[in-house]
This record gives sequence, structure tokens and C-alpha cells, in this order.
Amino acid sequence: MFFNTQSLNELEQRYRAHLINSLSGFKSANLLGTVDNKGQENLSIVSSVFHLGANPALLGMIIRPHSVPRHSFENLLETGFYTLNHVSEEIVTQAHQTSARYEKKQSEFTETGLTAEYLNDFKAPFVKESKIKMGLKLVSEQVIELNQTHLVIGELIALHCPDSVIQADGFIDIEAANTVAITGLDSYHTTSKINRLSYAKPDSKPKPLVTL
Repeated sequence: MFFNTQSLNELEQRYRAHLINSLSGFKSANLLGTVDNKGQENLSIVSSVFHLGANPALLGMIIRPHSVPRHSFENLLETGFYTLNHVSEEIVTQAHQTSARYEKKQSEFTETGLTAEYLNDFKAPFVKESKIKMGLKLVSEQVIELNQTHLVIGELIALHCPDSVIQADGFIDIEAANTVAITGLDSYHTTSKINRLSYAKPDSKPKPLVTL
């Protein structure tokens, strides 16, 4: 099967969305936790989180165009704080349900049976059922002119995860936390690690790393 620009543009809308969203392969699955200044909590699943830098610790996230109400996005702009919580296999169905178009006054925590958890006075709610939880401070928000999506950049200022998933060299074994991945818009996957390899150098071949 072959597609060019014309044939892609002629595809039925939902077919095209599934096709293009699947092309980038496995993506991270996180729950975006927020609260507004009146205490209204919201939660939404996102699959566009990516690493931007380690010092300072920055994570990027793409939010779709603000052409319809996006409560979690509006909340994080209002307060400047939000959480990202890994989706594990145990909460996949509840996490997926947060993508439903609830009214702002409805908390997805309540509607899906997930639990809002406030830790160490952080201003936004974490997901209690998640094993790896990140608290972020908004440092930049930009509109990408090509398609009106929003690039949100946050600085990691709080991290909660089990001791058992952090290896001696700092590597986080997300499989040990039962974290899942997403492909497309609605397909969830568990993963199986092939190997960790040594730092690549021109004069040597990569070697398997001993599990630490």
C-alpha cells in the first residue's frame, strides 16, 4: 500500500487519524493531573510527553489546538503546576476513560475511580494508583504555528517512585513499575526489554550492561 499527499488528504477523517497517529510507534502513557484556583481537579491521558534535558530537568508535551475546552491545559496555564503520572497495566481502562469529554465541573478522578493525591505540599494532584509520579512547574508554553498545537515545557521539581525501580546508576526500570505504552489513539501495550547497552564509542562495539 502506498500513500502520497493527495491520497492522505482524501482519506476519511478517522481513518487518517488512526493511520498517522500510529506512525510514530510506541509512545509514553501518562495521566496529566491539574487543579484550578477554585479547587476543581481534572485528569487527562496524554501520549506526547518527551525528554528535553536533564540539567535543568525538562519535559516537553504537545497539547492539541485549543479549539475546544481543554480543562487540564487551562488549569496548568492558570496555576503554573501539573503532574504527570505513568499509566500502569492495572489502570489502563480507567486512564483511557479520562479522554471522554466530561464537563469541567466533573472530576475525571471521581468519574473513573482514580484517586487524587497531594504530596509534599505540591499544588497539583498526583494519581495515587500510579507508581511513577512527576510534579512539574510550567516554564514555557508556545503555539506551533504549523498546526496550532501547543508545546508545553515543564521543569521537574518533584519525583515519587518506588526504590525498587531505580537501579544503582540512576536508570529507572519502568517495566518494573508495570508502565505501559500507547500506539495510535487507543492501543495499549506492555513491553519486554531486550537489553541495556554500554555507551557507544567509535572504537568499540556496544556491550550488554550487567543489571545493577
